[in-house]
Amino acid sequence: MQTQPTASHFINGEYVEDTSGTPIDVIYPATGEKIATVYAATPAIIERALSSARAAQAAWGAMTGTQRGRILRRAADIMRERNHDLSVLETYDTGKPYQETSVADATSGADALEYFGGIAASLTGEHIQLGEDWVYTRREPLGVCVGIGAWNYPTQIACWKGAPALACGNSIVFKPSETTPLCALKVAEILFEAGLPAGLYNVVQGMGEVGAALVTDPRVDKVSLTGSVPTGRKVYAAAAEGIKHVTMELGGKSPMIVFEDADIENAVSGAILGNFYSSGQVCSNGTRVFVHTDIKEAFLSRLAERLGTAVIGDPMDPATSFGPMVSKRQLDIALGYIEKGKAEGARLVYGGNAIDGDGFYMQPTVFADVTDDMSIAREEIFGPVMSVLDFTDEDDVMARANDTEFGLAAGVFTRDLARAHRVAAKFQAGTCYINTYNDAPVEAPFGGMKNSGVGRENSKAAINHYSQLKSVYVRMCDLEAPF
Repeated sequence: MQTQPTASHFINGEYVEDTSGTPIDVIYPATGEKIATVYAATPAIIERALSSARAAQAAWGAMTGTQRGRILRRAADIMRERNHDLSVLETYDTGKPYQETSVADATSGADALEYFGGIAASLTGEHIQLGEDWVYTRREPLGVCVGIGAWNYPTQIACWKGAPALACGNSIVFKPSETTPLCALKVAEILFEAGLPAGLYNVVQGMGEVGAALVTDPRVDKVSLTGSVPTGRKVYAAAAEGIKHVTMELGGKSPMIVFEDADIENAVSGAILGNFYSSGQVCSNGTRVFVHTDIKEAFLSRLAERLGTAVIGDPMDPATSFGPMVSKRQLDIALGYIEKGKAEGARLVYGGNAIDGDGFYMQPTVFADVTDDMSIAREEIFGPVMSVLDFTDEDDVMARANDTEFGLAAGVFTRDLARAHRVAAKFQAGTCYINTYNDAPVEAPFGGMKNSGVGRENSKAAINHYSQLKSVYVRMCDLEAPF
């Protein structure tokens, strides 16, 4: 396998290039250097992808779930065999350390292909007896799905959307983020190699106008977006115009509550995973860390000690544990929020600066004495900036934790299991954690409440978002009518 894809798009089973599209430079975040150029999809490319997806879908949908699942499971095996090369490509695409990509990205994508491949044969309807009559249901594909990816987990998101779509008998056209365009092409290549018929998984590059052309096309039956709330509003509205099925996995400003009886070492681990993994560029991150005043200073002291052991450097070095931001733009956004935090009176206790040299590096940053009304506590930063807020009372901290437009994730650290489950029940968030943070197994539903999205990814729940039920009433006796 070549580490780098050979063209901008993958359509109908082959790499396709059209250099008349807008050029998009691929920048390696660790150095700021251009490592590739892809070209945004022209109208002709978009037409080719959608017509291929439409033409291929019917035969795929008519296959048995067992046949479809076999191909997805084979693709999962290939992905695992090539984990090293795929992890290197993910690091080039995102800047995330190889130490992370080698265990969290292609492996997660393979898990999704394996899981949905494994349950494809079980996607059955039901029989409903009504006296002598009966009804049966059929679970049928939606048709052509469009997936729009975010830049933080390009391989994983390409699989999280593609695997359930294909398991249910759909075809898909996937548009990666223009910031990280390379990895999804390899997912398409591997699926085709595993035996997926041509046209069922297509990848096209581009920015907002390409996404808009896909979302508004009348041949598209379903749209699944991972992205920001403002983008979600636009895509949701455009999809609604065509009465299309929609899944939205959007942003968050998630709370993490650390009670006075928590194991501090585990709570610090959770705060690190929920703020600094992927250099803080994770939608579900618990960036509002509410720490009970009794243990606040002990928590901050231990957090600072452990942040001091982060290895910041070349993401390709397996020893590196903290890499650059994905882009200069994202780095500038995070640094701007640090200035806001200082200006609004938060206490900077760790980090706070860009790191000189090549690439888009900054220090992991922690603010203490943060109040609920500060910008750094209200707005999604999408960078390695943690806000630590004080609390003493459970009811009070629950009200504050839920006082947000978002509702993607939430976490609680405590040794009191009754309290842990009570707090989890009160969280207004779709994905919650007890004494852990940011675990996302494919077996469990993932998604948000409120402005953080609609629908769920992963697990059996995803099947409902990529298929539709047909009811068939069967009468076994003569039919009466009024005349």
